[in-house]
Amino acid sequence: MSCTGVGEVWGIGRQIHAQLKELGVASVQDFVELPCSVVRGSWGVVLERTWRELRGEPCIELTDMPAAKKQIACTRSFGHPVTGLTELREAISEFTSRAAEKLRRQRHLAGQVLVFARTSPFRDGPRFSKSVVVPLVRPSADTTELANAAVKGLRSIYQPGFQLAKAGVMLLDLVPDTVVQAELDWEVAASDPRDRAKLMRAMDDVNDRFGKRTLLLGSSGFTQGAETWGMKQVRRTPHYTTRWREVPVARA
Repeated sequence: MSCTGVGEVWGIGRQIHAQLKELGVASVQDFVELPCSVVRGSWGVVLERTWRELRGEPCIELTDMPAAKKQIACTRSFGHPVTGLTELREAISEFTSRAAEKLRRQRHLAGQVLVFARTSPFRDGPRFSKSVVVPLVRPSADTTELANAAVKGLRSIYQPGFQLAKAGVMLLDLVPDTVVQAELDWEVAASDPRDRAKLMRAMDDVNDRFGKRTLLLGSSGFTQGAETWGMKQVRRTPHYTTRWREVPVARA
């Protein structure tokens, strides 16, 4: 601590560093030797926690897992303006699939699906911006059910004649997958489809092992919208360490 400058401590910025130097505090050791009342009175409880941590007193609890998200979204700007419903349906299906994967990874179910589409606010021409929330009969993490709801919502808001620049899907009303909604009406219960949780897990496992879109919904298309709704990504950082085809080649 005596060899480390106090300005190297996370949370001590330029202003606090200058104030500490005026008090003769140059190293971390000088900082931890300050009275607690001086640290708290001059800079508040946040810096006091840092001071206590440096003295070996834990003040910030560590969490093994981040808090579960209250909503999951997948939105993208298109590489080219989209005008047709077919291309827009492919994009929405793909976005829903990505969001559903995150939902299952979090071990939650979604009760509603929000879909939106809009034109660019920076381009001339007619403007369009609409969204709709589609409630599900019961919470689900099934990609097909979520995609069907998303496409249903898309059809209700779609209007031809607009150059759409962005669209997205948001999963709402998330609940843990341990919460199962029963049915009082036996006819509704009897019409329930088979549990597809194992199928969804298998789909996720295959895509994790062999790459995204190895298994996908037919409504997502097979070209990932390379010529229509796909992102350009011309300035994306190359994957030098994770993809063989992007490893730099030196020729002598």
